[in-house]
Amino acid sequence: QVQLVESGGGSVQAGGSLRLSCAASGFTFRSAIMGWYRQAPGKSLDLVARISTGGSTSYADSVKGRFTISRDNAKNTVFLQMNSLKPEDTAVYLCRAEMPYGAYWGQGTQVTVSS
Repeated sequence: QVQLVESGGGSVQAGGSLRLSCAASGFTFRSAIMGWYRQAPGKSLDLVARISTGGSTSYADSVKGRFTISRDNAKNTVFLQMNSLKPEDTAVYLCRAEMPYGAYWGQGTQVTVSS
């Protein structure tokens, strides 16, 4: 079965850093496009960053220059390094895997940034 298990969320003060991890299993990880999404209270679920099977990355304008998505195909894991965090980054962050036959979501992990 496909599983996406997230870790690394927590609470930090503005300007701090967090590194999220998403451990994948149950599919051919290297063939999947991976992404991080987030949903703040009362707001929609938005794309934060994506990384292709070849390592090409894209970012939402709001996080560009502060966040970095990466993947380790040998470990079946995708990461989101978050630096210079702002209170508006507070949200539930979700890992997503896109395969030719469909997509799967992680459970979500809370990130809270205080001022």
